[in-house]
Amino acid sequence: MNIRRFSLPLFLLLALFLTCAPAPAAEPKTLFQTSTLQALMNGVYDGDFSLGELARRGDFGLGTFEALDGELVALDGKFYQVKADGKAYPVNPAQKTPFAQSTFFRPDQTLNLSQTLNLKQLEECLTGRLPSANFPYAIKITGNFSYIKARSVPRQSRPYPPLTEVANKQAVFEFRDLNGVIVGFYHPAYLAGINVAGYHFHFLTADRRSGGHLLDCRLKQVKVELSRLTEFQLRLPPTPEFSRTDLTGDQKEKINKVEK
Repeated sequence: MNIRRFSLPLFLLLALFLTCAPAPAAEPKTLFQTSTLQALMNGVYDGDFSLGELARRGDFGLGTFEALDGELVALDGKFYQVKADGKAYPVNPAQKTPFAQSTFFRPDQTLNLSQTLNLKQLEECLTGRLPSANFPYAIKITGNFSYIKARSVPRQSRPYPPLTEVANKQAVFEFRDLNGVIVGFYHPAYLAGINVAGYHFHFLTADRRSGGHLLDCRLKQVKVELSRLTEFQLRLPPTPEFSRTDLTGDQKEKINKVEK
């Protein structure tokens, strides 16, 4: 009996291997955060994490500065400090933050909106479009706005007051008929206290000269980009102030008052 041996060319074997091999898993998208919102609510304002370190964790984000000196906005790898005068200033990498979050922004969903929506209506619209409310999302909204209401707060001195007291003295800015970018995150309800349950937005004008924490808006025509985040990394400050702060209790009402 003659036995014939068959052999395939190497390139065919390689093609078969690649066809049968499992597809590589998608690279996880990580939300990094230093400290908790509940700690910030209780006056833990001393920065212990540099903006240079934060930039290594992401090119998109928000937060605040040491002694609560303004609002932090990170967009396209550039970091800005919106002070109590409403103006946005470039950030020195050596500056420190007591509370911030960042991610490398890679959108996986895009929406084009031309409805006249205020902030509450915008949030309701976004919630209806989220693939799942159980994940955090990074959200970038670019375009034209008929109205923006934003705020910032002045630098605080020791002994630091709680955030609810600081918010009573916030500086509010209003802009009309302009282009700009909303930078923000959606956090599931189970992250309440660690961050805002729901939406948290900051704003920058198109020329990157002004902005603040977003309080309200009216859309004209915008592009919304959503990025689902599948990993969450929380860094806790190894400081005496954080160690001795009472982080028990439900502060949902106080958080809503401060953030909205």
